[in-house]
Amino acid sequence: MSVLVLVLAVSAACCLGFGFVLQQAAAAHAPKSDYLSPRLLLDLMRVPSWLAGIGLMVCGMGLGALALGKGEVSVVEPLLATNLLFAMTLSRHRTGQRLGRQGWSGLWLLAGGVTAFLLAGRPQGGEAVTDPLRHWLVVGMVVAPALLLTTIAKRSRSGVAPALLAVAAGLLYGLQDALTRLSGQRLSEGGWTVLMTSWQPYAVVVLGVTGLLLVQSAFETGPLRVSLPPLTASQPLAGIACGVGFLGDRLRTDSVALAWQAAGLVAIVVGIVLLGLHPAMPEGPVDRRREKSLQPN
Repeated sequence: MSVLVLVLAVSAACCLGFGFVLQQAAAAHAPKSDYLSPRLLLDLMRVPSWLAGIGLMVCGMGLGALALGKGEVSVVEPLLATNLLFAMTLSRHRTGQRLGRQGWSGLWLLAGGVTAFLLAGRPQGGEAVTDPLRHWLVVGMVVAPALLLTTIAKRSRSGVAPALLAVAAGLLYGLQDALTRLSGQRLSEGGWTVLMTSWQPYAVVVLGVTGLLLVQSAFETGPLRVSLPPLTASQPLAGIACGVGFLGDRLRTDSVALAWQAAGLVAIVVGIVLLGLHPAMPEGPVDRRREKSLQPN
């Protein structure tokens, strides 16, 4: 892993983490009638703090795309998962909460898990798979659960709905990252003509907008501590699966390496959950006066 990829990925995680906090603070006050509707994005566009959060997220995605263009998805995705550390930093500053045992445990588990996975797996790039059937099979294995989770969340509107939507968005974002890297490869190999006649860049846009709607709906209906951990945990898992599935990423497969990789992924997920449930993460209560101000005239 090059220093440039590390700097780009961590910088992307910083922008994403800060952006998520600002977005959730605004989305928590959006009208509940906008749930899973494009109207939600239109209403939030009138909130300056949300626009600032989106600006940071766009910067993060841009930096992430640069990192994906120079490194393997299986390397970049675990590093992007550290966005929760930056979200925790901003939330802690806003709430004044100390990290305590739970916060430090989550921090070290997340950082240690990323380190263990990268050192044990030693991800290396390879030749992208050209078999269309395998491409669509992997895409279907990611999109189908996302659609199922979204359907359940839309029908139930229960307390677990934000987490379900966040997992669905994370799956789509992981697939988006893989297709972003594939689009970059097509651009470098065949130029703009080859890129614009491929389906991947258009899928990247659709996945990005859909994921954004799911994330904002999750932020609207639940606190950050409920939505951000599953979002942060599911994205790298989906991205790594796509990287190995059709991008040709290779990981060490001996028993010791696989054990450390599994332990690293478990540590990442547990660390994310501990940080997400930390009291420093804002509850995001709904302010009814703010809700009325967002209602369309």
